[in-house]
Amino acid sequence: MDSQPLPVLILQHDAAQRPGYLLERLHQRRMPARILHPAQGEALPHSLRGFSGLVLLGSDHSVNDAQPWIERERQLVRTAIADDVPVLGHCFGGQMMAAALDARVGRAAQPQIGFARLRATPAGQAVIGAPELVAFNWHHETFGIPAGATRTLVGTHCLNKGFIAGRHLAFQCHLEVTADILIDWCAHGADELARAHGPAVQTAEQILALAPRLLPAVHRAARQVYDHWIDGLPGARAARVQPLHPWTAALQRAGAAPAMRVPQRLA
Repeated sequence: MDSQPLPVLILQHDAAQRPGYLLERLHQRRMPARILHPAQGEALPHSLRGFSGLVLLGSDHSVNDAQPWIERERQLVRTAIADDVPVLGHCFGGQMMAAALDARVGRAAQPQIGFARLRATPAGQAVIGAPELVAFNWHHETFGIPAGATRTLVGTHCLNKGFIAGRHLAFQCHLEVTADILIDWCAHGADELARAHGPAVQTAEQILALAPRLLPAVHRAARQVYDHWIDGLPGARAARVQPLHPWTAALQRAGAAPAMRVPQRLA
């Protein structure tokens, strides 16, 4: 009988920013997971002994906020990287990885909210197996590329959209989103969307209209990325082809508009 692999530790910072498709893919690969909520006061472990990997999700906070839990999380990420425990970060999580590696995290030139095509560098193509991908974005800050790391993704409106450092993957975008998550984010962030303007900002109506066409593409890229990362976890089993997340019914419940192409100005 196969031994059970060690669980992946997932740090979820806000109720709406859930692991979504990432957790689904971990389950499909038969990798156990444990979710902690450090921003809500749950204690972090002092080390990653007993875990196969570490995942950092998004947050409404900035990694530059003077919050005790943020500093504790930064220290845990440094420990994980020093011990070569694979780390994967999305958005705030990617910024946390950059900060832990002493790279700058600061305000982006403009907000980016919505779907966009991102170009892969040669290092990125080795991860995603394609010259570009479609990702979802919701951020006002961005990270520098840490010393010793390599840029993986480039955006039209934000240069640094991802980096790789050994077995560690950081993204300034979201691949874990599902239809339910997008619906929740558009509702939760309604005021923010009303205030945000710029060439890389989509409205809630645009986001939900684009989702039926573009979420499958996001999940195809996510499956490649997650399998690449999971393959580096101790005890990971061989990848199996699995169906995508059942997002269609959720979008229909929300009354989403018909699909449309990604506007060229947002590509």
